[in-house]
Amino acid sequence: MWGIAVFLGLKKVELDHFFEIKSHGHYKANATQSIICLILTNLLRYSLTEQVFMITITDTAQAHFVKLLADQPEGTHIRVFVISPGTAQAECGVSYCPPDAAEADDVELPFNGFSAMVDEKSAPFLDDASIDFVTDQLGSQLTLKAPNAKMRKVSGDAPLVERIEYVIQSEINPQLASHGGNIMLVEITDAGVAVLQFGGGCNGCSQVDITLKDGIEKQLLDMFPTELTGVRDVTEHQHGEHSYA
Repeated sequence: MWGIAVFLGLKKVELDHFFEIKSHGHYKANATQSIICLILTNLLRYSLTEQVFMITITDTAQAHFVKLLADQPEGTHIRVFVISPGTAQAECGVSYCPPDAAEADDVELPFNGFSAMVDEKSAPFLDDASIDFVTDQLGSQLTLKAPNAKMRKVSGDAPLVERIEYVIQSEINPQLASHGGNIMLVEITDAGVAVLQFGGGCNGCSQVDITLKDGIEKQLLDMFPTELTGVRDVTEHQHGEHSYA
């Protein structure tokens, strides 16, 4: 599921609704009431923000951003975004956000020494996203993982079709993408069988039965044990140069 994006001259970035609380009008209260109101408002703001939209940036990544931003004009922050959010072509990225590039509807997420600006359209698809800066024998790189970029996170009580679609887009297809493949949910039968169609490198692949039974079916049945009874492939497989194996 992760796309590739260039970040601030680094080697690569691996890509694995918000609302704003505003106070309107006036409220007269005594000192005690005002303090209680302020405390409750801040707690509510924190609670709602954490539940609705969250990006995690590790301490090492924050320190790296601060170092990079030190060479930029004063007031420059970072922007985290998704191109074509909610689609199979979704790609995430990070860039500089100079003061004059901030938009009125941006979400501003404060971190240590800088803020992460997120446009309103990208925000729902960056929930649970994480940014890290890792160093290994091959060097250092910034990684951005956004599991909901291709499909907005669904609730646990959403229809079964939506929950399966979410698993396919956020977990299964990213694994198959390394082989140039993908799957699509065609339907769920009355008997609880998920009907799938393979595409790309999985079409005509000699290992497709193993992928289906030992991989996809096992994962879906483990996740939806009381709602699914099996998985069936309806692809008209044609082996060719596109096939992985």
